[in-house]
Amino acid sequence: MNKSIFKNLLEKQIPIAWIAGVRLHHWSEESVSTKVKLSFLNQNPFASMFWAVQGMAAEFSSGFLLAQKIKETEQSISMLIVGIQSTYTKKAVGKIIFTCEDGQKIKAAVDEAIQTKQGVVLKVKSIGTDEAGDVVSTFEFTWSLKVKA
Repeated sequence: MNKSIFKNLLEKQIPIAWIAGVRLHHWSEESVSTKVKLSFLNQNPFASMFWAVQGMAAEFSSGFLLAQKIKETEQSISMLIVGIQSTYTKKAVGKIIFTCEDGQKIKAAVDEAIQTKQGVVLKVKSIGTDEAGDVVSTFEFTWSLKVKA
């Protein structure tokens, strides 16, 4: 995944995220980071970033990492969010970076789904930090994985 592929994916399949300003920040085998900058289009009436925009950026950091791990197996595996928990600890202003560092945990869950042919539930975390490095929000996504028959 690179910034160009990420841009094309969002523009064609999830344009609202592109319009809101969600962008790829960093991609590696073990972590993915997305970024979004406060703007007129993604702010709430309190001059901070709308919670749903934060949620989109956070979801992409975990979801793209999961999708990549699935793609590497060349198996047909469905993935679906079945739960979300979020905590907001500071007003989200400026540039916010959401990072999921659960690559090993995700790989283990994908491997388990392949080996057992049973549904697997996986919880991963994405942490949003501002330009000062302070945590503004934390999202925990519960993903369901299942090998397609």
